[in-house]
Amino acid sequence: MAKLMNEICGLIDSYGGRDVLMEALCQSAKLLAGYQANRNPDLSQRCATVSSKISGARATFRLFEDLPVFQYTLQYGLGEDEPDRITAVLGVMSNAVDLHFYPIETICWLAEHKVLDVGNRKAWSYINSMFCVLAVQLNLVRTLRTFSLNRETLNRQYVMSLARVSLDLVHAISTLPRGCLWGGKMSTLQVGAIGTLSAGIGI
Repeated sequence: MAKLMNEICGLIDSYGGRDVLMEALCQSAKLLAGYQANRNPDLSQRCATVSSKISGARATFRLFEDLPVFQYTLQYGLGEDEPDRITAVLGVMSNAVDLHFYPIETICWLAEHKVLDVGNRKAWSYINSMFCVLAVQLNLVRTLRTFSLNRETLNRQYVMSLARVSLDLVHAISTLPRGCLWGGKMSTLQVGAIGTLSAGIGI
């Protein structure tokens, strides 16, 4: 019990840990909202509201993430410390996407809460979803590349990382407009289940 408490406190003490815990709570509430949609509409609505509030709080914390991303990109440079050039190129591409994705996500959040007037919110939301999908795709390719370079030393952590990033890709594509693969076609229950499982693996 003490070990579990120490691990939870360790997660809370770090930015990444808080982010993944908030994501787990957000997606769990969404999962419950989808599950109760026909059984208990009132409870479903309350769970959806909780999920939305947690998502908003998470977005608020992410307002401060742009600068660390920029700092990491500068430190990463051209990926001189990567094991090969392919991994380095993927890393540079991933950083370039993140430098665009996080500011756009911030703009969308500010527009959603009527802090900023962007004109066409749907267009910004679509661009945000596209950058999200691209970021996850690059992360998946980098993970697969790492797999190929470390086939002799694959362990449970590698497998879990691949499983999580694969779930993240399914989740990211589900946010795209209807007509783009399975974008807009998944139910709240399905999206919540995928998000909860991904966050659970992250924890």
